[in-house]
Amino acid sequence: MYTLEMQKSIEAVEATRQARLNADLKRMTADEKENLLKKFHPDYKEEGFSILKIGANKGDKVPTELADLLQANSRLKGVKINLSKVDYDTDVLIIGGGGAGASAAIEANEGGAKVTIVTKLRMGDANTMMAEGGIQAADKANDSPAIHYLDALGGGHYANTPELLRKLVMEGPAAVKWLNELGVMFDKAPDGTMITTHGGGTSRKRMHAAKDYSGAEIMRVLRDEVINRGIEIIDFTAAIELIKDTEGKIAGAVLMNMETNQILIARAKTVVIATGGAGRLHYQGFPTSNHYGATADGLILGYRAGVPLLYADTLQYHPTGAAFPSQIFGALVTEKVRSLGAQLVNRDGVAFMNPLETRDVSAASIIRECKERNNGIETQEGLGVWLDTPMIELLHGEGTIEKRIPGMLRMFMKYGIDIRKVPILVYPTLHYQNGGLKINANGMTCVQNLFVAGEAVGGIHGRNRLMGNSLLDIIVFGRNAGQQASKACKDVKLKTLTLQHVKDFENEMKNAGIKSNKVSPLLLPTYTHRNK
Repeated sequence: MYTLEMQKSIEAVEATRQARLNADLKRMTADEKENLLKKFHPDYKEEGFSILKIGANKGDKVPTELADLLQANSRLKGVKINLSKVDYDTDVLIIGGGGAGASAAIEANEGGAKVTIVTKLRMGDANTMMAEGGIQAADKANDSPAIHYLDALGGGHYANTPELLRKLVMEGPAAVKWLNELGVMFDKAPDGTMITTHGGGTSRKRMHAAKDYSGAEIMRVLRDEVINRGIEIIDFTAAIELIKDTEGKIAGAVLMNMETNQILIARAKTVVIATGGAGRLHYQGFPTSNHYGATADGLILGYRAGVPLLYADTLQYHPTGAAFPSQIFGALVTEKVRSLGAQLVNRDGVAFMNPLETRDVSAASIIRECKERNNGIETQEGLGVWLDTPMIELLHGEGTIEKRIPGMLRMFMKYGIDIRKVPILVYPTLHYQNGGLKINANGMTCVQNLFVAGEAVGGIHGRNRLMGNSLLDIIVFGRNAGQQASKACKDVKLKTLTLQHVKDFENEMKNAGIKSNKVSPLLLPTYTHRNK
């Protein structure tokens, strides 16, 4: 299975392991981090970005792959739409069936609104399902929301929107309590106390987990709650444009059945965009840990409707994506592996960084080790470094890996790799959309009654997200969006439905001289190559 180079490198890792157990791996200074990021992090590679020519962010840079979709043709171009023929009429329309959408649906339903979820795949097919490490919340005696705030602010390079970050940390403990009461099976000590661990960039142990299935467990419970409440779910149906009324308020969405391409109209008094991330756009050719439908659809819909983007030029490349074997190239290796004590080491068995640096610093460090220092290990897909997983059981005892990260153990065992005995090869993988649509403290955009929750939001995490704050934000801001949307819909009286904003955007493209052969939203990625 392993090449000769890999075998020799594993021997070097094993030879240095005992000495590294007690090694004091110092953290980088602020200047060292800044210099490292500017030189090696993908966000700083100018050739990976384009300048927007139209829209609310005209003049700003965004990843080229995103720019191509933001400035593409609407799927409705040349299509006659009868907005008076309404197929679905609801109070709160939620676009997206992941953790944020489900949380919003539950709270909107609790508020007495008629709720409809539309999702282009199935309910629960989302990045939430694939999250592994845990959810942060400052609910221990030695911790506080203020400390959590400072950790996240520093991790986000002090670019976080203050009111959004404050809401995240202040409502964190209540969010975990809500999930626990709904039935999420968090890891607990025999006395019922929740077990918490460190994450990269955290100064306290505030990571609550359900082994390394945290997202799947949370999604299981939320999905069941949505179904048990009888909330309407329209699956395999995508939102392809937002609808406004003649006063400029949000008024629903144009939908498309993914199997038949039938166009449907959903009228709604309020809309929540909860469409998730953009990993399947494979920015700069990176692999991704994201689910199949993560194609930035919400950003496209919102931008076309006039909502500005915030920090769309910053992405999170998770430092530990699987680099070997090729069958799982890019798959997430949860940060929990490092929080339990596994070190990142190069081909000579040398630990080259503190294992709990923030994700952007860790990713840039790995790229530097491979690209500049030539200390990486060659794989079929490129390069990688070792994540020394056997250290975990040396530190915490035999059986720890099977108990605490069984998903990781099983994922690698499928390919004959026992992570209890040998290290694993990793390299950064495209993981999270730090930027997104701009919202205010109650979750609404500049378009009246259009709310956003989850990974489609920009500003909560600044320019880099700490582990565990994503599962937290989908709950905090998902619940908030549902509460605010159900409250707002009670006073809404919609005027005539219109798609004028779509026509206006098309004219703006024409006036800017933009000619595109693409349509957006993309909806699903394409991995086949067809001859023209």
